[in-house]
This record gives sequence, structure tokens and C-alpha cells, in this order.
Amino acid sequence: MDVLSRPASEFENDHSLELLWAEKAYEHAEVYFNMLCSVDPRYLNLTPHDDVIYRTFRKEFPDFDVAEVNEDELKSTAEKAKWRIFIEKFNKLENFSYGTLLRPRSSEEFSADNAILVVRIQFLAIEIARNREGFNDRWRKRPNPQKASTN
Repeated sequence: MDVLSRPASEFENDHSLELLWAEKAYEHAEVYFNMLCSVDPRYLNLTPHDDVIYRTFRKEFPDFDVAEVNEDELKSTAEKAKWRIFIEKFNKLENFSYGTLLRPRSSEEFSADNAILVVRIQFLAIEIARNREGFNDRWRKRPNPQKASTN
């Protein structure tokens, strides 16, 4: 019998894979935040396509508040439909649909209370906008917490 024709209920998630994914997502968040503390965010390029991502994002979501992302609104049925169209425009980008952690409140560091799961292209669109619109400037102006703890 072909394994793909079997009912999904016969399969279960591999918790070790979920843990590895969570570790990867956390590492990505940590690396990105350290970059914000080290480089002027206005000159930070996250992909070779930042200009297109930013223009498309602001054209399709002109009033989206990147400073304070409301998770309930972001994941509402209406917003999901709008985001699905946006996401599909970038389906050629590597890892565009990977799960990625985003800080809903740009004024705060990553923490258990300030992290939500989004699709990578959403993370890129929001963070590119934060960088270009000055919402991440505050992080460059303070010492990197990891550098301070290693001295």
C-alpha cells in the first residue's frame, strides 16, 4: 500500500523535528536582533529584493502599523486573505514560507512575551519597513546585550 494514500491520523508529528525547528527560529531571531544592535538598520539589506518587497508591502498594506503588530488582526480571516495574495507574489524567494519569529512590538527585544510566528516573507516585509521607517533605530543606539555580557 502506498504510504501517501494512508489516512493522516496514522501519522504523528516528530517532536524532535519540532524542537529543531523552534531552535532554528530562535537562532534566526537572535542573529537578526544582534544585527540590529550592530548595524544602522536603515542600511541593512535582508535580501537582494528588499526594494521590491518594501514597495509591494506599502502599496498593498499602506496603513499597516509596523511599530505595533496586532497578532489578532494579522491573523484574522480578512487579513490572511490579503497576506496570502502578497505572499504568493514572492513564492520564488528562497525560504519565503518558512515559519519565522517576529517581535510584535518593535520597541521591545525578543522575549517569550514579544514573539509571534509569521511566514518569513511577512517577517521580511515588516522588518524592512521598520528599518526604513526608523522603528529599529533605537537598537543601534544601545550596546549589544550579548557583547556586554561577554566582557
